Amino acid sequence: MLARQFTEEQHMFRQAYRRFVTEEIVPHMEGWRAAGIVDRKLFKRAGDQGFLMVWPEECYGGMDDYDIRWEQIIIEELAYARASDWFGSLHSRIVGPYITRFGNKEQQDRYMPRAVSGDLILAIAMTEPDAGSNLAGMRTTAVDAGDHWLLNGQKTYISNGINCDLVIVAAKTDPDNNPHAMTLFLVEPGFEGFARGRNLKKLGLKAQDTAELFFNDTKVPKANVLGEVHQGFYYLMEGLAEERLLGAMGYLAAAQLSWDLTADFVNERQVFGKSLAQLQNTQFTLADLRTELDIAQSFVDQCAIAFNAGTLTAADAAKAKLKTSELQQQVADKGLQLHGGAGFMDEYAISRQCADAKIATIYAGSSEIMKMIIGRDCLGTDYKPFNTRNF
Repeated sequence: MLARQFTEEQHMFRQAYRRFVTEEIVPHMEGWRAAGIVDRKLFKRAGDQGFLMVWPEECYGGMDDYDIRWEQIIIEELAYARASDWFGSLHSRIVGPYITRFGNKEQQDRYMPRAVSGDLILAIAMTEPDAGSNLAGMRTTAVDAGDHWLLNGQKTYISNGINCDLVIVAAKTDPDNNPHAMTLFLVEPGFEGFARGRNLKKLGLKAQDTAELFFNDTKVPKANVLGEVHQGFYYLMEGLAEERLLGAMGYLAAAQLSWDLTADFVNERQVFGKSLAQLQNTQFTLADLRTELDIAQSFVDQCAIAFNAGTLTAADAAKAKLKTSELQQQVADKGLQLHGGAGFMDEYAISRQCADAKIATIYAGSSEIMKMIIGRDCLGTDYKPFNTRNF
């Protein structure tokens, strides 16, 4: 595989973070999976060691380095340690940047230091029972009530929904005239009319708390409007490209682990007097997957460089998300097949790899939505035959 472009400091950070994961996370994962939630103290432990939010300004406790490759290292190490159930990057790089990009100075000063330290856990609430990838179908509304807003509606499948101390809630604020007029609100657990529902049981990623949230005339102070009124839809669109790239990093790292688990197994497994790895079908299967993985890794790494340069497009982020999420499922599925009956047993890691992979093609935008984004981009009004070829 081609050499990857990380700095020496980032290589050192990877080694330090790997130790943190090995010592502070891996020993507790089975207990957290059984409980259906990660101990919130993990956020604090990560914050104390500078591993929770690397990028914010130094005045908030970060390194003031917005290089997305720091988060890429964190995501890869968690996936490879089979600890992706902890959505630390949701807190850090999916929700956190909304506050620094769109929040005012008072909001940043109020929330960011505690988010960096791990004392304040973040979540974002977009999805509803009848509105997932289609944000225009959102039914949650907010009405201006003078010195506050009244928020009404329901959100579901909200990651960090049980643990969170602050949730960014998207709501329609002019539903009769403009389905895209949405506003983002900073909602805290103590707000009147806000309630958490169930910690939902899931097929995979069992240690990640995923909840329903309810808003019944929830009073949100005017000071807790994030950004400009009615502009929330555009803020969400801006944040989704990064979310999909972060997702791609995790899907691909999980797929890399599935390949390695399978390679180890087929080298040890004896069939007809020889190792399973010596059979042509095994070699062809793993060769195909190895090629797909290495090509995808190169593309994702280039997307990370483009993001740092401010040139990552929504279409390229969608391509990364589409390819890696499908590949995560493909590698886990073929890996389980090569494990045979053993792969169906929980004692073999490939079993959980398959269960955890199923959500990858759904959240942060389904594969079908990714194809729509890519199709509209490559078949737009400026499309010309062979315009992607260097002839």
